[in-house]
Amino acid sequence: QVQLVESGGGLVQAGGSLRLSCASSVRIFSINTMGWYRQAPGKQRNLVATITSGGSTNYADSVKGRFTISRDNAKNTVYLEMNSLKPEDTAVYYCNAHSVGYDFWGQGTQVTVSS
Repeated sequence: QVQLVESGGGLVQAGGSLRLSCASSVRIFSINTMGWYRQAPGKQRNLVATITSGGSTNYADSVKGRFTISRDNAKNTVYLEMNSLKPEDTAVYYCNAHSVGYDFWGQGTQVTVSS
């Protein structure tokens, strides 16, 4: 069982920045892929960014150049640095841990960007 706890969400004005953190209960170096997803009201959950155990990253087109995903294996924590935030970035952001045979989610953290 992997427990993921997100933090760092909040209310920010358009153009501002936030950094989300996802703390894992297990060593993240053993997890194939860590990721961030988001879900806006009435919409499906979509990928924001992922990072593999080898450090390869992948981003949704809508956040490329503005968001950066990183991982600190020593702290068992994954981060999402979000810059130049837009109102359309408003959503609940979820952390995900994925390896062969399992897929775990955090409880989510709300990000609200005001115009």
